[in-house]
Amino acid sequence: MTQRGFAVKKNWDNPVEHAMPAQVRVPAEVRIGAVRVAPATVLAPMAGVTDTVFRRFIRHASLFTTAADTGENTIGESEIESAITNAQSGCGLLMTEFTSADGLARMRETKRRRYLTFYDDEHPIGAQLFGSNPETLAEAARIVEDTGFDTVDLNLGCPAKRVVGCNGGSGLLRDLPKIGEIFHAVRKAVTIPFTVKFRMGWNDRQIVCVELARMAESEGLNAVALHARTREQGYSGQAQWQWIAAVKQAVRIPVIGNGDVRTPEDAAAMVAETGCDVVMIGRAAPANPWIFRQIAQYTAAGCYDVAAVEDRYRMIRAYFEMLLTEAEASQSLPRDGRMGDVAGKMKQFATWFTHGVPGGARLRAAIYQARSGNEVLAQVEEFFAQTHWQTHFLDELPAPEEGSPAFFATELVCD
Repeated sequence: MTQRGFAVKKNWDNPVEHAMPAQVRVPAEVRIGAVRVAPATVLAPMAGVTDTVFRRFIRHASLFTTAADTGENTIGESEIESAITNAQSGCGLLMTEFTSADGLARMRETKRRRYLTFYDDEHPIGAQLFGSNPETLAEAARIVEDTGFDTVDLNLGCPAKRVVGCNGGSGLLRDLPKIGEIFHAVRKAVTIPFTVKFRMGWNDRQIVCVELARMAESEGLNAVALHARTREQGYSGQAQWQWIAAVKQAVRIPVIGNGDVRTPEDAAAMVAETGCDVVMIGRAAPANPWIFRQIAQYTAAGCYDVAAVEDRYRMIRAYFEMLLTEAEASQSLPRDGRMGDVAGKMKQFATWFTHGVPGGARLRAAIYQARSGNEVLAQVEEFFAQTHWQTHFLDELPAPEEGSPAFFATELVCD
């Protein structure tokens, strides 16, 4: 079953600010086996975050808008060259939450649907598994392939104690021979692209990422993804991008870089510094669901839109309405296949989604006190009502710098 309560922390430790590289951009596309990932960006698998609702939300948030929709200083779809972007979305590949191979192999079909549900507009999509038994992981991978996923991924990165204690996630980084057995068993079991996401090693004294990447390539895996931290680091400190570069130099299969990408500038800088083929984004996506669109815009035109407060209102409302709709639809399923606590999910995302909203603390407080999903949505509507803005929060808006766009107008950031 999918493990809950392991969602990554929402902030960064002393984030490095990267300037826009003059020439290097995120690649237009990459082939992972037979799967085309365009643009070369991936939504990272995140426990408690990347369920089907959030994945579809990200895909639609990444859709390009036209200048007529949002103002004359917005990059329009016609300005994005189709040859270097994804026609549907700025996110090239979506990933599920990590799912226990043991649980997947044992659970009933109705419950399995809850964890492996996806929709047509999510393609290409990969399912991530964790576990330590080669045969069980192979069986779970077959289930993933039969369900219709485009790729299957092995989690060797989760640092959570409960997962590591079962020798799953990053716990396996201390047992490379066992990883080799898993690679062999899963590769033999499925024909869809097989990838692995791992960390640098257990700690700074046990760095195994280069050796692990070479092993993956020799066993026929189609790509490797490195979160450039150790298990000991968790999500603290700086990601050590030099190890992504080392992995890239060691193998010929595509290398996916992960860690500390918060902006289009960061994504371009990672490619410039490491030579990686794909950029994977985790924590930045809930805080800024437009980041994939921004990266695609920046790749195409050297500019990208920055969301205004109005955009955040529409984004919060859209996601919460999607949650309510999905929960209602799941009521027709058997109990173990239904969606869980919708209001709790809304409260979980409130911290991310209200980032940058003046008076956001008051909105979060109101959301946390709500007892149902509909009550949460009502609090959002009330908070963002125009009269509410004018009477309570206008004095909280930062004074615009001379020559800058108005606060409620979408800002354009360029080279």
